[in-house]
Amino acid sequence: MPEVREALARLDVVEPTLCAFHEVFRSPDLDVDPSLPFAGMPIAVKRGERRSHREALVAKGCIPIGLTTTPDGSTPWQTWGRNSRGVTRNPWNLDRTPGGSSAGSAVAVASGVVPLATGVDGAGSIRVPAAWCGVYGLKTTSSERAAVGVFVRDPSLLMTYLDLDEVSSPTAVWSADLGFADVDDEQAGIAWRAAAPLSPRPVDLGLPDPADDWYAHRCGPSPVLDELFQTADLLLTPTTPGPPHGHDGPGSRINTALTWTFNLSGHPAISIPAGFDAEGLPVGLQAVARHGREVDLVAAARLIAKPPRLGPT
Repeated sequence: MPEVREALARLDVVEPTLCAFHEVFRSPDLDVDPSLPFAGMPIAVKRGERRSHREALVAKGCIPIGLTTTPDGSTPWQTWGRNSRGVTRNPWNLDRTPGGSSAGSAVAVASGVVPLATGVDGAGSIRVPAAWCGVYGLKTTSSERAAVGVFVRDPSLLMTYLDLDEVSSPTAVWSADLGFADVDDEQAGIAWRAAAPLSPRPVDLGLPDPADDWYAHRCGPSPVLDELFQTADLLLTPTTPGPPHGHDGPGSRINTALTWTFNLSGHPAISIPAGFDAEGLPVGLQAVARHGREVDLVAAARLIAKPPRLGPT
């Protein structure tokens, strides 16, 4: 499979610097039915994720080439990964974190090793690294706090991943802070401008800060969100309140401030590349949809999509 050989060759170029893989499969199983929708597509798999998710992608013809890095428990934060060679680095700036906990998966896609990588989103663990690495990161609908999903550079891959054939034209509303978060003006401005193709209507949203519910493990319906989704298909926000931090940690900032509400409520969500800040670091636009309406997230991603760019590393 030429795609697999190319992926492994690209991995050899960038991996010594980026440290995105925990384990590499040098002799993957190449016996794939060519009629499958993802036949021969090399993918990266988040270390420790659900086996059923990986198996579902293999059943579509994907070929895993390795397990990606996650946090190793040596710090109190979950916004970066590590392997035996060092910390996982953001391909746009090696001194910054790629986000986490699906750190290596985001980097594997952003650096051009694979077109798709798996992740698990526990509090923004797909969407935050997707935003900071400049790729698409989808969290699916879930009745639990953690939801499976994927990273891609090409949003059209999401249609096949989700087995979608429907095309939608979603309506959207916008909130820069969900009513409680402290968001940098630059992050909000870049995300707002990227959302223009959806013509979002600003709303005065009054969601409560989810921190207390998160630490008390309280999940379930949100009356505010239930009411909002009676009037619009999508809620748009910046994905993160600020840019990626350094490898010394996030300080007091809660980088999941805009994402973890939707882990508690179970709504599907996606981070869409929105542009770059004054330091040349990627910024993400988050879209949140009704339960089971991932099709509206894909529609938003494809409408906003810009030509993919690889991290300069």
